[in-house]
Amino acid sequence: MTTPNLMLLYVEDPTRSSQFYEKLLGKAPLASFPTYAAFEFANGLNLGLWSVNATAFVSSGTGHRSELAFIVADDAAVDRLYETWRNAGISIEQEPSVANFGRTFVALDPDGHRLRVCTPDK
Repeated sequence: MTTPNLMLLYVEDPTRSSQFYEKLLGKAPLASFPTYAAFEFANGLNLGLWSVNATAFVSSGTGHRSELAFIVADDAAVDRLYETWRNAGISIEQEPSVANFGRTFVALDPDGHRLRVCTPDK
């Protein structure tokens, strides 16, 4: 079976988005160009930030209907990350709450992509 290893987010300004994710993730991008930046994770997943203004960019899609999820160990870790991100000025779309799968909150990156923090499904 083929395993996905790259998630692309389409962004207005890859430099701004790269700086946001570098601060959020605590690591520098693996690659950085005027129209693209990429981050690599130990689990094999890569995050690409691709400019909607790039010459080769073609998309008829709009909106942000997906989420980049960060699964943390427990409720206390959700709350700590919420405080850290809120204090860093990151926009919070959904305050911490308990959903059917556990404690969670949602933040937004500079382009409005949803960043969910939650505990593992119970």
